[in-house]
Amino acid sequence: MAGNKLALEGKISIISFLLGLGVVIIPLIRTFAGHLDWVFDYLTGVRGKIAIAVYIAVINGFLLIIYKGPLYKVAVRACFLGFTFGCGLIISFSQTTWTHFGWYMCSLSFFHYSEYLVTAIINPRSLSLDSFLLNHSVEYTVAAVSSWVEFTIEKLTVPELKQLSWLSLVGLVMVLCGDFLRKSAMLTAGSNFNHIVQNEKAQSHVLVTDGVYAFFRHPSYVGWFYWSIGTQVMLCNPVCIAGYTMASWRFFRERIEEEELSLIHFFGEDYLEYKKKVGTGLPFISGIRINSS
Repeated sequence: MAGNKLALEGKISIISFLLGLGVVIIPLIRTFAGHLDWVFDYLTGVRGKIAIAVYIAVINGFLLIIYKGPLYKVAVRACFLGFTFGCGLIISFSQTTWTHFGWYMCSLSFFHYSEYLVTAIINPRSLSLDSFLLNHSVEYTVAAVSSWVEFTIEKLTVPELKQLSWLSLVGLVMVLCGDFLRKSAMLTAGSNFNHIVQNEKAQSHVLVTDGVYAFFRHPSYVGWFYWSIGTQVMLCNPVCIAGYTMASWRFFRERIEEEELSLIHFFGEDYLEYKKKVGTGLPFISGIRINSS
């Protein structure tokens, strides 16, 4: 029964994400032409805001009617991420100086939604609202808000800084590659993957050393590390590029040391041998040190 319920949650998240993504039909109602230079101004104007508000109200009402309790909480989060992704697409394909922020909106919303969806596929028993990682930590929220504030201030004061398309493209490549690596790691690990560091070994827990794990000891962290920095390169945020790099490096250094204590406890010599052969994949992070004496 539990498995069926969790499988249902995954399906609900897909439906709700697509409902939120449906916001892209708003500009298409008015035209089927390829010129979208008017879209951004329309959606940020009074009529556009009304259209978006009505769409959100209708979709939320629909979700409230068909889903109750925990299922509604899943649906509304997935719908919000789909809506954000849709708005990001609209901005990305509009002729506006906010194009790169549209890329960012798509990248951020897809990252969080795919964390939930992939978890639903590989390890439904661990699936929860926290799998969206929307409430990851206070520090994570502060970092995100700081990046939005920096982007806005610099766009108003030094707008030419935000038009370095080649730099934003580098950031986009970092984001795509980083997220692809992380999701590949999750899919390779399967039921062994968990967003929370495990202190007790489950019967199904095995040491994964194939696939992307043959190249990086912690590929999911490597992917997340470069994804997070890539979002700021995409936004051309010099302050947050430095801040995200330092904060992410420190976070993953501590996280890897904590996790490897458990892995050594779980797998003993097998993990120590694997540790000797394969690096963490993160710069200047070697993991937990074991005294040879």
